[in-house]
Amino acid sequence: MPGRLGAAKSPRAGSLEQLLAAKEIAISCGSGGVGKTTMAAAAAAMVAVRQGGKVLVVTVDPARRLANALGLEGFGNAEKRVSPEAFAAAGVRPRGELWAAMLDTKEAWDRLVQRHAPDARTAHRILDNPLYQNVSGRFVQSHEYIAMERLYELHSEGDYDLIVVDTPPTRNALDFLEAPGRMADFFSSRFLRWLTVPYRSRLVNMASRPFYQVADRILGSQFLQDIAEFFILFQTMYAGFVERAEAVGRLLHDRRTTFLVVSTLEAAPLREAEFFIDALAEKRFHMGAVMLNKVLPGYLLDEETAVVAERLRARAGEIAGEVADGAGRADQVERVLREVAESFCNFEVVATREAEQRAELAVGPDVVVTAPFFEVDIYDLAGLLRLGEQMWLGHAG
Repeated sequence: MPGRLGAAKSPRAGSLEQLLAAKEIAISCGSGGVGKTTMAAAAAAMVAVRQGGKVLVVTVDPARRLANALGLEGFGNAEKRVSPEAFAAAGVRPRGELWAAMLDTKEAWDRLVQRHAPDARTAHRILDNPLYQNVSGRFVQSHEYIAMERLYELHSEGDYDLIVVDTPPTRNALDFLEAPGRMADFFSSRFLRWLTVPYRSRLVNMASRPFYQVADRILGSQFLQDIAEFFILFQTMYAGFVERAEAVGRLLHDRRTTFLVVSTLEAAPLREAEFFIDALAEKRFHMGAVMLNKVLPGYLLDEETAVVAERLRARAGEIAGEVADGAGRADQVERVLREVAESFCNFEVVATREAEQRAELAVGPDVVVTAPFFEVDIYDLAGLLRLGEQMWLGHAG
């Protein structure tokens, strides 16, 4: 890998900037609707702008928001560079390069078959099998497994200083981590051996004959033969699957890899985040950062500001008499002042609770990152960088 990431790092990073400067892979996880894709892209963009090097953000979430925000057309399996013109339009001159890709499951499966098949003839037979078009997109663990394959491939090529991966929503993200092992287990399973043995030997034993007789009548013998042939061919790649699964597992546990859990502080997403943090700890992955989106501003925790709000609420009638002189009814002004003060005090209570939650979450990860609620949607590179700036600043180690 290029030199930016080769330097030694402290045992515990103090900010998101320090954390990502010391890593080669950052895997972003979280439940749906918390801004996970956007925050992953913003973090990658900030590294390209501030730290330099060549940065890639990969999404395995089928949503196209990332492509829209980065201004990329034809966004797919092949990496595309975010143009210097896009950064110029955002008023920024980056020190490095930002690239982006979205996982194309079918294309990635084709590449996997061509790489792991024992020879070109077997590869062509798999790709031409009538079931392959369906299976490559819908097979058990297909999307998650191929995402891990693609990540491993990209990292092994050594073209990027940092790869930021945006995973599917939280509980699916566990499948993302476990998919390589599960896929290898499936291809060596007793079920597949039972299914394919009759077609390997051309003999059907007495125990399985009734099943195949019924299945032949319902599905057709050609359909069953296509299934068996497909899995027999796929099993020729079993050694490659196992070898790659083990390599992926080592990469995910490597000191160069870290995990970023994204959430809001609402009850349901926070429970999901805590679930995933616990799962990462159990599996001994590096918990780099908890990234909290849509957090209330820090001034709500300022004691002097809170005192002002309390005084406004207590003296609303007196102040209303002065303000309403010649400007309307005093009772209307008093009602407005009390509502403003009451609203601030209520937000202060919520902000205090959020601060307590952040402190609880800060026990495990290197850093807790916060980003405020934005009144407008983030739809371009300038918006991503505004979010990234807040993430760079909004941390408590």
